[in-house]
Parts: sequence; C-alpha cells; structure tokens
Amino acid sequence: MQNKDFFEALEDLQREKNIDKDFIISALESALTVAYKKNMGEAKSAEVRLYPDKNTIKIFSYKTIVEVVEDSDKEISLEEAQKIKASYKIGEVVANEESTKDFNRIAVQTAKQVIVQKIKELERQELHNDIAEKEGKLIVANVRRIDGSNIYLEIGGTNLEGLLTERDVLPNDNFRIGDRVKVFVRPSRDEMRSHIVQVTRTNVSFVKKLMELEIPEIQNGAITIVNAVRDPGNRTKVAISTTDRTLDAVGACIGNKGMRITSVVNELHGEKIDIVLYSENTVEYIVNALNPAQIYEVQLDENNQSAKVMVPETKLSLAIGKGGQNVRLAAKLTGYKLDVKGVPVQEEHKTSPDTIISEGANIIVDDNNDIFDDIE
Repeated sequence: MQNKDFFEALEDLQREKNIDKDFIISALESALTVAYKKNMGEAKSAEVRLYPDKNTIKIFSYKTIVEVVEDSDKEISLEEAQKIKASYKIGEVVANEESTKDFNRIAVQTAKQVIVQKIKELERQELHNDIAEKEGKLIVANVRRIDGSNIYLEIGGTNLEGLLTERDVLPNDNFRIGDRVKVFVRPSRDEMRSHIVQVTRTNVSFVKKLMELEIPEIQNGAITIVNAVRDPGNRTKVAISTTDRTLDAVGACIGNKGMRITSVVNELHGEKIDIVLYSENTVEYIVNALNPAQIYEVQLDENNQSAKVMVPETKLSLAIGKGGQNVRLAAKLTGYKLDVKGVPVQEEHKTSPDTIISEGANIIVDDNNDIFDDIE
C-alpha cells in the first residue's frame, strides 16, 4: 500500500516534535499490527511493516509448515507450501504478503491515534526529565505572570513553569513581570504530571544553595554545611565544618570584608545569617549556635537532649533574640532543648565557661520551636 501523503505527514511531525524516526516507526508498526489482527482475526499470525523510503506499508502473514493442518490461520501443509517454493520443509515458516486494500482507512485512523498517544508520552517524559534535572537546584527564572499572590516563572530551556506561592516569597520580595528571580526548585512528587513546578525562596535549602554559589570552598567540598535552620526573612543559622585545619571556615564563608556573605544577605533582603562552627563537643556546639550571645555556663542533660545555658543578665535579650528567635533557631540547629538564664552582673566573676550549673532558667526553648517561661 503506497501512501505518500501519510509518510510526508509523518516526516513533518518528526521534524516539528523532534521525535526519533525509528521510535515512531516501531510504535506505528506495533499498533498497526494490532489493528490489522483485530480487523482480520486475532488468531492470525501477521505483521505490518512500514517502508518510509518507498512510502509503502506492507502486511505479511506467517504460517508454519506442518504435516497435518489443525489451525489454518497459523499453519500450512507441506504440499501447499511447496507450491510457493519447492525447497520448503516441515517446521519452516512461510511468509505471505497480504492485500492492504481494505486496511487503508483503518491504518490511517490507527496511525493518528498512535501518534497522538506517543506525542503525549514523549511530552510527559520530557517534562519528567526537565523536572528531574532541575529539582533540588538553584535556578534563575523570569517572572512571566502574576495572578493574585501566585507568581509564575518562565524556566528557560524547558517547558516548565515555576510557581511561587505566597508562602514561598520573602516579606520584602516585590516582583514585576520580566524580573529575573533566583529560586530553589522543590523536589517533586514521583507522579508529577503538570508542567508547573513548585519553587521557593523561603526554604532553608535556598540559603544553602546561595552560599554554595558564593563560596568556592563549599562548592569544592572543603567546607561542609552540616545543618541549617531558618526563620525566612529574619534570620538563618548555618552550621559548617571542615577537615582542613589550615582553613578558617567561618572566615571563608564571610569573605574579605564580608563580601561573600553580604551577597547572600542582599539576595535575602537583609535577612541575618549566622555562620556557626560545628563541633562534636556538644557544649561547644551550643555555645557557637547561640552566637552572637556571650555564654558563661552550659550544663548538658544528654538523656533528655537538653541543656541549661547561663549568660550575662545584661546580654540575656541578645541571647534570646527578638521574639525568642536566636535561642529558638539555636535549639533547632543543635537538636537540644535550651534553658537560658541571665546571671546578675555581680555574679559574673563567679562563673566560667567550664562551670556546670543546675539552677533554673528564665527561658526554655526546644527544637520544636516552642518558647515558654520556666516557672519553678
């Protein structure tokens, strides 16, 4: 069956959709074979072949040579087979080209259905690949449209559209159509089918990726981000470590005259970032996490994952932070419930960082973000 228009349309489709030629030919042959057998009889052993170079569709039926024919759709006697070719023997398969006269309309209809289905499959796979390639990364996208509190972003080089919801923008973010925006692509669900992907500027991973972008030592692995916690728009604490004893890890993150960390802070519209040196010594880690507060004493209760922390009374508000923010983030960062108490100025000389205390505290904060007064 010759169908020049059919194959020309197929060529146009392959160019337009950038579909692999062998892929679509194979898919069409399989679908047309199923359609032919459905039309001519399921029991028939047949195969549809496409020959694009000749603009031709051919149908072949196959029968096995047997001594006694029991299934005429699949078997042929030796006598009949040898009328076709004298050298045929028992067990061999005879191929016969069938007429395509009655199959033309069915073939075209089936081909349309298959092509539409395969295009959808390819588009889904392309979306899946685009999402897999972008998820968990920091990207720069353009604001395409704004619909109420939702901001839709054009992600270059893909068919994806990023969505920034109200909870994913910072308090001081103010975007207009055409603006270029840095965002973090949230990991997607396995069954993601939409071309819209969730992006964010409030996730703590956004800050991690910004730091990785600005700090070469994080990129090359010389500095590792152990943990990070965030109150979006206000403050982030990042715990870092390094195995290079010659490297000032905190200094490297801050940069010369603070340039590296300033670049990150500017992107976050002034959100404070505390760089905390991680330590396997829990007391030291807690002291570092409460930066910029001055710590006099820490008492650990490892069984209950808690610690009592004593600070100068005059610096208590600094240790606690606005609305308990500093101590709350320190608790989340270290995983310890923190019980903070101010020491009167006249008592400050009695204590040292190595002293263990057991007195009550003014403020208790746990790593579940709860803040409450300690009434004893």
